[in-house]
Amino acid sequence: FMLSRFCFSICFLLTFVMSTLAEESSPSQKSSSHEAAIVEDQFSVTEHTVTINGKEIPYTAMAGKLLMKSDAGETKAEVFFVAYTRNDVTDLSNRPVSFCFNGGPGSSSVWLHMGMLGPRFIKFPADASTLKPPFKHQPNPYSLLDITDLVFIDPVSTGFSRPAKGEEKSQFHGYYEDLRSVGQFIHDYTTRFKRWGSAKYLIGESYGGLRAAGLAGQLRNRYNMELNGIVLVSAVVDFATIRFNNNNDLPYMLFLPSYTATAWYHKALPADLQAQSLTDLLKQAEEFALGPYASGLLQGAAIDATTRASLVEQYARLTGLSKEYVERSNLRVTMSRFGKELLRDRGLTVGRFDSRYTGIDRDQNSDSY
Repeated sequence: FMLSRFCFSICFLLTFVMSTLAEESSPSQKSSSHEAAIVEDQFSVTEHTVTINGKEIPYTAMAGKLLMKSDAGETKAEVFFVAYTRNDVTDLSNRPVSFCFNGGPGSSSVWLHMGMLGPRFIKFPADASTLKPPFKHQPNPYSLLDITDLVFIDPVSTGFSRPAKGEEKSQFHGYYEDLRSVGQFIHDYTTRFKRWGSAKYLIGESYGGLRAAGLAGQLRNRYNMELNGIVLVSAVVDFATIRFNNNNDLPYMLFLPSYTATAWYHKALPADLQAQSLTDLLKQAEEFALGPYASGLLQGAAIDATTRASLVEQYARLTGLSKEYVERSNLRVTMSRFGKELLRDRGLTVGRFDSRYTGIDRDQNSDSY
């Protein structure tokens, strides 16, 4: 699960941040119309410092758009990015650069940017309570900027990236279309800012994992650009692992340990399990999910009654659900149903993206969100 209320809060903050950047840019960088905006690349540049691992890191922040052009020189799109580069480096060949993007695939990079990797990030309550205005950001002591420059990419049609006037957005939508456009941006940025000699990494979240896997081949085959590594954050590289279907038991096994962790956090487990450490409890859940539970699902309707009853009982204990609910679900509880059922007696649902969060259940009779 990932942050459920992240979206609402970051939208407010990103609007504030980008407004501030726009005000700091020089008049020559501003544009009064879309037509003017695509005449040339536009950048807003400021300098800052951040303390990471006890050391002060000086850096340059650049927000702007690169024009994506065809081989014939026609402008096809404006691609927005935010780049953070350490400015006390004299030899860029010794300084890695990481290209970062979220998933969706219709998502901008704001989540990784303002929630995890950027030198400043949103201040969230430590207890996962609802974030209340006024929204604030603060220095990020966990940013990777001390060891690599960071370039956050908004793929076309996400964030502030748009097709050029008269261009069909369909040429950027689709798996291979996405690889071509994001790959071209990485090539263009690398060329424009002289980073060919730098070690290059991709950091992709969710669908960004599938994108990163495809980009490895796209960059090599199209631009002869080799990567030094790929970082996957809650990534999807095989959709069979997350799609709950009647003919696909894989996600039911893989999600079960997360159900256990969620139930433990909300104190919804039997007392003997609740008293254990999360680490020990997760080990039990993983062993059950990949052992007896996986074997039982594989047997399908051929499973004997005794084995089935044992699995129902163990599943219920490890997830905080009732045995009756597990039985009625045929030992297969989807993520959305679990999120509705776990705290139903409290009138609450748990977050789809970060299950520490809860929300008021508007319809306690329904089976899913």
